[in-house]
Order: sequence, then C-alpha cells, then structure tokens
Amino acid sequence: MTECQLYLISPPVMNNGFADRLIAAIEAGPVTAFQFRVKDMDQHEAARLAAPLQAICAEREVGFIVNDSIPLAKRLKADGVHLGQGDGTVAEARDALGSDAQVGVTCHASRHLAMEAGEAGADYVAFGSFFPSQTKQSEHRPETDLLEWWSGLFEIPCVAIGGITPENCAPLVQAGADFLAVSNAVWAAEDPAEAVRALAKTMRG
Repeated sequence: MTECQLYLISPPVMNNGFADRLIAAIEAGPVTAFQFRVKDMDQHEAARLAAPLQAICAEREVGFIVNDSIPLAKRLKADGVHLGQGDGTVAEARDALGSDAQVGVTCHASRHLAMEAGEAGADYVAFGSFFPSQTKQSEHRPETDLLEWWSGLFEIPCVAIGGITPENCAPLVQAGADFLAVSNAVWAAEDPAEAVRALAKTMRG
C-alpha cells in the first residue's frame, strides 16, 4: 500500500498571511493536494485570491484543486476540481478541463455513489464526515469499514474527510485511506507546519 498523503483544504477565511502559512504547511510534510474552497464569491475575486496560492502549489508540485465549481476551475486552469453531488458530473468536468484534470467526487457514506463515481471515471472518491467537523457540517458519518471495503476492491484512491486530527487519524490510515483531507486541524493551529508534522507522524505509524 502506498503511503497515505495529506490533502489540505483551505480555511473559511484566507487573509493576507495565509500564503505564508500555506508554504509552511506544504513544506512540513507529505502534502499532495490543496483544495481551494470559496463560497459566495464572484469568479473575479476568487481568481484574484487564488493566483498566489496556485503559484505556491505549482512551485512545490502540489495539485491545486477547485472545490465545487467547474467554471472556476476552468478559468484558473486548475489541476482539477472536486465535485459535490450537485456540482456537475465527471463527464462535464472532463469536457471543460481536459482528460488530464484530476476529478474527485464527494460520496458521503455511500458505496453506491462511490461505485457510480468510479464507473464515471473519477480520479478519486471522498468519504466523510468521519468526525464532527469545524469546517463543514455533515449528517453523513461513515465507519472505517467503508474505507476497508473500498481499498480492498478498487484501485481508485479514496479520501477520508471530516474533523480529522493527529489524535484520531490513525484508524483511517489503517483502514486504507489514501489521502486525509484536513482543514481546521492545520489552519486553526498556531503553527501549521507543526500540525502537519504531527499528522504525518501518526500517518506513518
């Protein structure tokens, strides 16, 4: 099994100091992707906010993934897009972004949704929320056996998301999560680099 990697998700507010915190977090550990999540923001403003963060990711070979919006991902020429269940299809994302784009799909706690996403050509599926989240509320609460089932049957990577911290992530890694999607545990920390190192230490066992 490949080593589990971190998939960072942007915090609800990205102020002027966030770029430096992002650099520190990425350089501290096994970060493979950064999801740019903005709500209720027009594309022009989102693009302005994204530009320096996208450059940071590109310089460090970290995938820059746009949350929910295929049009914004296309405008930014992002590395990919993460789709919720109401944000468009994998086929629509491929048509807009090209065959090389990374397309992920939120599947909550559903084996059926995950298999549908895989059959549609998703590059990864995301399950959660495994724990209560400070970032995004969810009524879905999968168990670790969902990760075991998926990783035992399918080659498509799976992402575990929702309230993940250094203290609770070990069972998710042991169950077969390929990526841990983390937001609050890193960005609410005084030192995001130290938070990433703590996660990485637990992930390595």
